[in-house]
Amino acid sequence: MSGVSLRANETLEATLDVYGNMILRLAYSCLKSRDDAEDVLQDVMVKLLELNPKFESSEHEKAWLIRVTINLCRNRLRSPWRRHRELDESISTGLGAEWDKGLGEQSAVLEAVMSLPEKYRTVLDLFYYEEFSVREIGEVLGLSQSAVTTRLSRARKLLRERWEAWQDDE
Repeated sequence: MSGVSLRANETLEATLDVYGNMILRLAYSCLKSRDDAEDVLQDVMVKLLELNPKFESSEHEKAWLIRVTINLCRNRLRSPWRRHRELDESISTGLGAEWDKGLGEQSAVLEAVMSLPEKYRTVLDLFYYEEFSVREIGEVLGLSQSAVTTRLSRARKLLRERWEAWQDDE
């Protein structure tokens, strides 16, 4: 990497080790495409190198990375290229064969989660996978705590309805 100091490269690698899966999962949750999620992960790392922000704590760094990831995902979703591109991807996770093989109920749950609108997928990911509190999610997304609670409640209700429908089909 020309133009990037060894220290910056080490910092970038450490950040990628600690937060890479979180960023990838969040981007995939928003974009429903592994390729796009990997592009966003790369863009987040580029932003980190370009801006070189100074973080007060690891929580501050994590919140910044989440905010940048969500913003980059939204930009990608709004791009004219994406709007005109045929989005004929199957609901399979796109995360590799190990995810798709014999997951049964897990696959159905993932399918149900991925069929939710982005605003619900994002709060579910932050609440259940990243273990953020409602207050922290509100701060990161710029929402009130009641809005976050409402989104979580609606997401759970939709998932419950979809799960019951899936069980009836079985």
